[in-house]
Amino acid sequence: MPVAGEPRIRAGAATDVGLVRVANEDNYVITASVFAVADGMGGHAAGDVASGLAVAGLAQLGTEGTVRPDDVRRHIVRLNGDILAAAARNPEQAGMGTTVTGLCLVDFAGSPHWVVFNVGDSRVYRYAEKDVPGVRVLEQLTVDHSEVGELVAAGKLSPAEAAVDPRRNVVTRALGSPAAPEPDLFVYPLTAGERFLICSDGLTGELDDAAIAGLLDREEDPRDAAATLVRAAVAAGGRDNVTTVVVDHVAADPGAGDTPADDETAPRQVG
Repeated sequence: MPVAGEPRIRAGAATDVGLVRVANEDNYVITASVFAVADGMGGHAAGDVASGLAVAGLAQLGTEGTVRPDDVRRHIVRLNGDILAAAARNPEQAGMGTTVTGLCLVDFAGSPHWVVFNVGDSRVYRYAEKDVPGVRVLEQLTVDHSEVGELVAAGKLSPAEAAVDPRRNVVTRALGSPAAPEPDLFVYPLTAGERFLICSDGLTGELDDAAIAGLLDREEDPRDAAATLVRAAVAAGGRDNVTTVVVDHVAADPGAGDTPADDETAPRQVG
């Protein structure tokens, strides 16, 4: 069930196979409290199955009571076992895996907070005011679990160099691994007016942060923003599947009362 005092949330999503890939191995999920993207890996080894299992499992978060940050971590670790078990039952799916990243509304110290979670190189961004009132800034909240991401973090590679490095698609953490990967978790207070972007690397492989920020700023409706970002990535090359989820924390109208979520946050998933 939603966290008590949960804010009003609006969300939209879009996905496209792109111009090169035969199948779309991305999946996403939007519920009243969970918003996530999973980018499957394995091609013929059923990456779409792995990403589908991940988002289906995440959709169960919050259905049995209040969620706390460590519940999210345990849930993601269990998903790794679910993917391994599915592959064991279906040998043709051996080796399948998926990234997973997103947001979950949780109870932290007695009040609602966001948990940003991540395994792999899909990303969560926050687009909101930061240091200058009235000026919104795009900030990457997740850390890429990839060879080039680790080199950038170590100061051995610049972001510009990483964008064209041949190792940029080598992921160092993914669900479906023999040893369950440890997900990154970051807890943030809620701020009315903030916007989040959750995306597979098919978006960030085609558009830089400046282009992404411009499109997020241009589109007021989260559904339009998600669709516009996907179209732009496909037009820029579409070399991979592209999936986006845009989540807005909407300031409540005076006197409107608590609105846990609007009709755009009904549970749904693709795949």
